Formats: sequence, C-alpha cells, structure tokens
Amino acid sequence: MKNFSHLLVKEIKELLNKQLIISLAMMLLIFSFIGNVTKKEMKKAISKQKLAVLDLDRSDLSRNLIGTLNMANFIIEEQSGEKEEVIQKLQQTDLGVLVVIPPGFSQEVSNFKPVEVETYSYLRGISISGTRTSEVVKALLDTTNDFLSNQYLKKRLPDINPAEIKSPIKNREFIIVKDRMAEGSSAAVIGTLYMQSFLLPIILMMIIMYSSQMVITAIAMEKQNKTLETLLTVPISRQAIAMAKMLAAGLVGLLSAAIYLYGFQMAFSFPTNELSSATGGLAPILKQLGLTIDTQGYVLFGLSLFLAILCALSIATILGVLAEDYRTAQSLNIPLVFLILVPYFISLFADINTMSLPAKIVVLAIPFSHPFFAMQNMMFGHMSMFWLGLVYNLVFVTVMLIWTARIFATDRVLTMKLKWGKKKVVL
Repeated sequence: MKNFSHLLVKEIKELLNKQLIISLAMMLLIFSFIGNVTKKEMKKAISKQKLAVLDLDRSDLSRNLIGTLNMANFIIEEQSGEKEEVIQKLQQTDLGVLVVIPPGFSQEVSNFKPVEVETYSYLRGISISGTRTSEVVKALLDTTNDFLSNQYLKKRLPDINPAEIKSPIKNREFIIVKDRMAEGSSAAVIGTLYMQSFLLPIILMMIIMYSSQMVITAIAMEKQNKTLETLLTVPISRQAIAMAKMLAAGLVGLLSAAIYLYGFQMAFSFPTNELSSATGGLAPILKQLGLTIDTQGYVLFGLSLFLAILCALSIATILGVLAEDYRTAQSLNIPLVFLILVPYFISLFADINTMSLPAKIVVLAIPFSHPFFAMQNMMFGHMSMFWLGLVYNLVFVTVMLIWTARIFATDRVLTMKLKWGKKKVVL
C-alpha cells in the first residue's frame, strides 16, 4: 500500500505540472474578465431604458401617452425640432429608440381611427444589451396600444373598467412536480432551468475529453521515451501501476472540473436581485417545487462525474497502450470524442426520460452519459435512474480495470500497437 501511495503521488505530480497549473490559473482570470463584462451587459439589459420622444402633436392626449411611457419603465428624453433633424442628431448619442408622435394624433384618436406612431431603432452593435432595442420597441408598442385602447373604451363605455373588457378570462397556471405544486408559468420555469444549466454539459464534455487525452498522451509518451519499461520493473504489481495512473488522472480531472465549475460560476452568475429580475422572480417557485440542488445533491453529482471520468480514463488507458508515439496518441482520442458528443447534444435538446426505449438504451449504454442527466434526474426525482447509472459506471470501471490489469500483467503493454494501415492490432 505504501508503494502504491508513492506511485499515486508520483503520477499526480507528473500530471499536475507547471503547465497545467498556469493554464488553470489563466482560465480563472479569463472567466473573471468575462464575468465582469457579462454582468455589466446584464445590468444594462435589465435597467430602465432611455427613450427619445418627439411630440409633434402637443395635445393633452399625447402628453398623457408620454406620461404612460414614463411609468412603464422608460426614461423619457423629449426632443424638439424637425423630425429629420432629430433623427440625424440622435445618431451621435447613445439613445437606442426614437418615438415620433405625429401631428393630428389626438384628432385621429378622438375619431376612433387607427393612428401611426413612428419608432426609429438605432442599431450600433451586437451584444446582450444591444438586443434590448427590439424588446424596447415591443414594450413601447404594447404600452401605446394598451393606452389607446383604454382611451377608446373609456369614451364608449365610461362605467366599465377597460381591463375587464379586454381580458374577460383570467388564467391561473399551476406547476406540479411529483407531489409538489406551485403557482406560476411552466414555460418560465423551464426557460429558467435551461438558462441555468446549459453550461453544465459543456463543462462535462471538456473535462472528460481533457482527462482522457491526458492519459492517452501520458502513456504514449512513456512508451516513446522508454520510461514505461523502467516503471514496470519497480517492486509493485503492474495492476497497481495501471490503477495508480487511472486514479491520478481521475483526481486531477476532478480538480480541473471543480476549477472549471468555479470559473463558469464567476463568469455567468449574477446577484440574486438581478437574477430574480431577469427570470421574473422564479427563485421561490423553483424552491417550492424542489427544483434546486442542495449540498448532498452536489456531492452525488460529483460522485457521478468522478465515475464517468474513470470510465473515460479506463478506455483512454487501453487506447494509450495501443499508441505507438505521441503523434499517434492525438488521433486515438477521436472515438471518445464521438461517444461524448452523443450525450452532450441530447442533454441540450432532448429529455432522456421521454425518448423511446431503444434510443434510451443506446444513449445510457455510453458510460459517460449519466452525469449529463444526473442533475435533471435528481431535481425531478428520477433517483432510480440516477442510482442505476452509478452502478453501471462502477461495473464498467471494474471490468475495464480488470482488462487493463491483464494487459499490464504481460509484456503486451510494451508491444501492442495500432496499425492504421493494416486495420488491426498487432500483439
């Protein structure tokens, strides 16, 4: 056991080298920079929007409309002068939308005739805050139409509330998750969950691919530099050598995953009040429905991720043994990449629990599929599928470890090569 621990520490030190530490530190700095920029853009997107208004009617009705816009989360900056001059002038400012109330606006409304209010949108770039222009125009039109329709109805039916005429049917929407129920919009809840979790599959894919490539490259380099032969002569079983390599890479991969998760959290997390505003105040509803993950859930997810990394590493160890040199090792990671891409895309665009049985079996047969769906299974109470995934990955790792140990127990570990030209493995 003592020799194994020394070997494990040696493998971890070789993997956790200066280059890896520098790359992880640089990654955290990059994520921190991205987070600062993104938070500033998000604040712009959810803040009160500036609106330029040119009132060419100057009637009581047009003034009332401007007052309504002012109460509808707009900061009004009134303009004066000719329309063409104002349009030109605003190109030199940071205002995104100009609203022009035409002459005769009040007269047309009084005669119950359709009236056109012109809006000019200034598109100056593509960003989160830049997309707010279309949202401002939509909110502006909704507010204007609501205001004008209220004016019509008040004149025709002064004794009836316009809101009761326009919306005689009220909808109370409830969401049920297993034995929990909350009042709210299911579309908003699904959108919020997707927004919060769409980065997780990206992290999983990156970590599994990175860890497997690390093992393949390490073993290939040892074969190329003839250091693997020296390592096999030390007084420790070859099975322990294989296990130490896989465990060391798994621990380094798990550490990298934790750092990546922390980096993504820095880059894409927002203060509670801003997130609540952006998601329509859905945090209490999610908590009421049990669609949140506690500390125990994150521990279980970490266990699922660790086993998936070990599954990938067990395959990568075999591929690394087949590699003849460092150059060959780079191409041997391709089969793993394809296997990882399948659950990655499915987790982004489909629900594994509603797929047909044959398709579900094919996807879940891929050992690193299970952490992609672990969070969803825990939130929606599909714990049987979660535990089956853990057991399946544990059995897969055990079988692959036995196979790897048998290879390392013989001299085939030094002679096995994958000859692409002959399309066969030479032992």
